[in-house]
Amino acid sequence: MVVVIDPQIAGISGDMLLCSLVDLGADKNKIIDGIKQSEKFFSNSSIKKIDFQKIQKHGIQAVQLILEVEENIHERKGSEIRKAITDSIKSIGLSKKAKIFSESCIDTLISSESKIHGISDDSVHLHEVSSIDTLVDIVGITIALEDLELFDEKILCLPISVGGGSITFSHGTMSNPASAILEIFKNSNLIIKGNSANEELTTPTGACILVNMTINSVEYYPSMKIVSIGYGAGKKDFETFSNVLKIVRGSENNFEIDSVKILETNVDDVSGEILGNLIEKIMENGAKDVSIYQGITKKGRPTNLVSVICSDENVEEIVDILVLETGTLGIRISESNRFIVPRTIHTVSITLSGKSFQVNYKKSSFKGKTDFKIEFDDLKNVSNIIDKSIKATELLLRKEIEKLDDI
Repeated sequence: MVVVIDPQIAGISGDMLLCSLVDLGADKNKIIDGIKQSEKFFSNSSIKKIDFQKIQKHGIQAVQLILEVEENIHERKGSEIRKAITDSIKSIGLSKKAKIFSESCIDTLISSESKIHGISDDSVHLHEVSSIDTLVDIVGITIALEDLELFDEKILCLPISVGGGSITFSHGTMSNPASAILEIFKNSNLIIKGNSANEELTTPTGACILVNMTINSVEYYPSMKIVSIGYGAGKKDFETFSNVLKIVRGSENNFEIDSVKILETNVDDVSGEILGNLIEKIMENGAKDVSIYQGITKKGRPTNLVSVICSDENVEEIVDILVLETGTLGIRISESNRFIVPRTIHTVSITLSGKSFQVNYKKSSFKGKTDFKIEFDDLKNVSNIIDKSIKATELLLRKEIEKLDDI
């Protein structure tokens, strides 16, 4: 199964996420009981009313959290909130995975404030997120995730709308997204984007929960068969869109998904020797693949299109190589999602012509069919030593591997 979180339009907050999980099928009574049980660990705060109800949000039927609280406090130490959440999860009797998740959520929130203000985690005081709302969101979502058995599911996240304009809070007025949001998403692998809404669409609580749910960012929905959909409504209303978070759960095909960068440049004044060396050098520096295509550009000029597939961490180094080796004056960079057939890497010891070889191969399985491919460097090495052609050597190795691996 796969779960897709879709905050592309309305962003995400803790209550929107909680409500979308309830709409997806989480037991709301179990969540309410667990939150009420947690109330005693949060001093100077009490819950007068809590419920979930269906509402219409700009034409979309969604679940909204009804929460009425009474509080006599305006800030709390981060450590105090963390202890209340930890005690709550223990009291409710949730799993070890649930405990780790809930603690990681509040730790992310505390850590972001610590880094922004340059103080230790133990010294952090929380203002906007000091309310019992934070406990309700984190504890409630933890219960919902365990109830839906989502801790072991693949969770993907589409680009997250953060809104625009400026926001005013305890530290004054600043541009949106605020520093806490940026700090939480930094190095998370999730993608944020602004839009024309002059509002904060993604809250620190929603952000800290989201980055602990998944690090899998995608630009588009995967190929999937939809099983259930959850809509969680936020408190605000907007004229041009529904303030609703969408979560989709379904069965995915047998592909894995990842995201890669594609670097492309046209060169028309370098030799074949330089291009051959370029391929080797780029592959040695972490590229997943390199292709060179011949073509015709403006004014009928012949050209070579160099196309490189790589991961984020290799982009800068490979760009340097492209510029230095070819003299190109520009490189196009785009991002693309890939469907990948799951594979495993194996090593076997094979004896041919009285000689023993360690041979590596990749084995893949798709829709009941299993196949494997021998690493070419190993194939070439064996071919040279036994003095047979690549094709003949491959046939011999495949027979041996099929016997050893029962393929």
